[in-house]
Amino acid sequence: MRDAKWNLLLVRKRGASAFMQPGGKIEICELPVNAMVRELREELGVVIAGDAPTHIGRITAPVANEPGSMVEGELFELTQPGEPVAMAEIEKMLWLIPDHAGDSELATLTRDAMMPRYRRSSEASDNEHCHRQISILPWHGRLI
Repeated sequence: MRDAKWNLLLVRKRGASAFMQPGGKIEICELPVNAMVRELREELGVVIAGDAPTHIGRITAPVANEPGSMVEGELFELTQPGEPVAMAEIEKMLWLIPDHAGDSELATLTRDAMMPRYRRSSEASDNEHCHRQISILPWHGRLI
């Protein structure tokens, strides 16, 4: 989720040290978009329609704290339908200023795969002088 100033909402799950985008694992036979809808409701109390998100792409990175494992994430974007509230396994929420990403511990997928893409989108928006809606950029990973 990002705000009008392109600050990015990240979450830290209970027992973890790194911040990441909201999201979670895709259940058996579940479509990635349905997993996103479910995870946002469970973790942040945000309710969205399944046809609202736009699929941005797939990203892959090493899993933090699991040497030799990789995680593959589906990245979506949609207009924010409400205010997020930390729920379920979410211990803390953080609005990250993209230029200060080094100030917080970020999950590998967030730091190495998602942040560079996010910065490019933010710079393009600044260059175009356009106003952006608040959006959600969750990922839904599966170990590969």
